[in-house]
Amino acid sequence: MTDSKNTENSPRKGIYLLPNLLTTAGLFSGFFAIVSSMNGRFEAAAVAIFIAMIFDGLDGRVARLTNTQSEFGAQYDSMSDLLAFGVAPALVAYNWALADLGKFGWLAAFVYVACAALRLARFNANLGVTDGRFFQGLASPAAAALVAGMVWNGTSFQIDGDKYGYIVGLITIATGFLMVSNFRYNSFKTLNWRDRVSFLTILLVVVVFVVIASKPAQMLFLIFAIYACSGPITTFRSVRKLKLEHVVGDSDDADFLDEHANSAEKKQSKPEDNT
Repeated sequence: MTDSKNTENSPRKGIYLLPNLLTTAGLFSGFFAIVSSMNGRFEAAAVAIFIAMIFDGLDGRVARLTNTQSEFGAQYDSMSDLLAFGVAPALVAYNWALADLGKFGWLAAFVYVACAALRLARFNANLGVTDGRFFQGLASPAAAALVAGMVWNGTSFQIDGDKYGYIVGLITIATGFLMVSNFRYNSFKTLNWRDRVSFLTILLVVVVFVVIASKPAQMLFLIFAIYACSGPITTFRSVRKLKLEHVVGDSDDADFLDEHANSAEKKQSKPEDNT
């Protein structure tokens, strides 16, 4: 009798299907991007990376909505992200423009992969510690979108990547360094998607979708390029005096100005009016 009760109260073993199915779809998209680039289908490879971004955005939200979060799912998602947003973009860029550059070509691709791995490891280690309103460094999906968007635009304009290999290599390396930087990127997690909005807002959203759909390669690359540049701008505007810790290294001592925290401190420091 006791054994049956312990069996009923013990946690059920197994893996939640729905969120991990979405993670697997993102993993498959990243692998498909690698295979497509090896076969010279660079546009399909770039699109596959953007599709992986969609699945990456869905799996965590679905897990929270269905209350199916698990440590296994979190680890599986990180491994999927490393392939889809680390290895895949680097190999797509390598096969498109870096293969003929010898040592510089494969080192540029490796720097990106290593930075993506470091970015994901730091994110997992600092989860729940950092300010949720900002990402520390460029998020790996956004970095992957920047590299994939570059390749997508190159193929859509029929540009021979081999002729611009050094430029592609430098952009790939710079994107990798942005991932491991301390630049602050808005996470948009403070947006309340359940709030009511005006009709004009919905109309603007429709217009944005139409504009992106008209020229997806150009518009997506432009959006993520602007986002990549926003990190240094946000950081430089939120520090009293720029230091090395604001750019790279240990950011524990970085004196980022926090408007919300400052306003709260001011309210607490003001004497209460008891009259």
